[in-house]
Amino acid sequence: MFDKFGEMNSYTEINELAANLLQEGDLDSLKELAKENGIPDDYVEMYLEEAIPSLCDSTSAAIGKIDVECMKLKPKELMLDWVEYIKGLCMENEMIAHQIRKKGKTLQGCMAVLLEYSFKNQITVDKTIIKAAGVSAGKVTFGVPGMAKAKELIRDYYMGGTKA
Repeated sequence: MFDKFGEMNSYTEINELAANLLQEGDLDSLKELAKENGIPDDYVEMYLEEAIPSLCDSTSAAIGKIDVECMKLKPKELMLDWVEYIKGLCMENEMIAHQIRKKGKTLQGCMAVLLEYSFKNQITVDKTIIKAAGVSAGKVTFGVPGMAKAKELIRDYYMGGTKA
């Protein structure tokens, strides 16, 4: 995932490396740095044209990291909703964006926290619901957290409270 340049701990590290690569005239590596960190091509072009002072900010660096991680994990359905919530958090709160970029904080780790919660908090589904769904199993359990709990778990994970 972060094969050539390694996992960057902050948007500042990305920008410092980008500035050095630009100063050296190594535009191919600069573009590769951006791609590896999920920074959009149009940001690279604006940076090269000096339309923006740096390659990324804390929000774009965090969302870029999430996007790169999504390419590997390929989340679906409810997990995609969680990903979109995480991206929304980045836009709302610069501190969370900063924390998402930290080394060791991963989308995989966050999803693991949510999955772990799901398994530990399963409840038995009422038999009338099971019957209405046409499910023939004698017992069905369900443990996916509601959105409020999922949001709490996501915030706790990225802000340092929960580890996976």
